[in-house]
Amino acid sequence: MVNEIRDARRLIDLSHTIEDGTITLKGFPAPIICDYLSREASREIYAQGTEFQIGRIDMIANTGTYVDSPFHRFADGKDLSELPLEWVADLDAVVVRATERSGRGIGAEAFAGVDVAGKAVLVHTGHAAHWGTDAYFKAHPFLTRAAAEHLRDGGARLVGIDSLNIDDTADPVRPVHTVLLGAEIPVAEHLRGLEQLPDAGFRFYAVPVKVKGFGTFPVRAFAAVG
Repeated sequence: MVNEIRDARRLIDLSHTIEDGTITLKGFPAPIICDYLSREASREIYAQGTEFQIGRIDMIANTGTYVDSPFHRFADGKDLSELPLEWVADLDAVVVRATERSGRGIGAEAFAGVDVAGKAVLVHTGHAAHWGTDAYFKAHPFLTRAAAEHLRDGGARLVGIDSLNIDDTADPVRPVHTVLLGAEIPVAEHLRGLEQLPDAGFRFYAVPVKVKGFGTFPVRAFAAVG
C-alpha cells in the first residue's frame, strides 16, 4: 500500500544546482568545491580496489536555493537548528502566479481570494529563467510590504519566490524579510520550476541542514504532486 501511494506521487525538484563558481548574489563569493580526499589519494588508505571521495565546500550560507530562518533577520530569532520540521516540510502549498504583472512589485492584490492559512505560498514570477545570466541580478520581481503583511495576517506558514530576493534589493529596510521572519514565517528564495506545479493540491519541502548559529542555508526544495 505504501509503495502504491509513493508511485502515485510525482516529486518535482524546485532547486538550482550549486556548482564550483556559482554566483547566487552579485558581489558575494561563489562556492569553492573540491576534494578533501580524492579517490586517487584514498587508494593509499584503503584496501586494494577500495576507494572513496570526500568532498569539501567553502561557501556563504546564501548560496543556491535557500531558506531563511528568523535568526537571519533577528538576533533573538530561531536559527536553523531550532526550526520545527513542521515549518519547512510536508506543507500544504499553493502557487500564486505573478508572471503577468505591470511592474516589479507584487502587492497584496496578487493573493486576493487565495487561502494561505497554514500553507507554503510559492510566488511564481518566471525570473528563475534568467538564473546564471546577468539578467538575473537586474530588475528582479519582489513582494511589497503590503503583500507580506497580507500573508502574515492570513496565516501563511512559509513564503517562497523564484527570484533574486523576496525584497526589493534597492530598499535597505528589507520590509518583507522583517514582516515575515518577525512572524516566524520562513522565507525560501531562488526557487525554480514553479511553472511545473499546479496552483494547489501539493506538498512542499525545503529542509535546511540543522546548523546552530546560522540563519540561512541551501535546501533541496521539492514538491510532491498527486
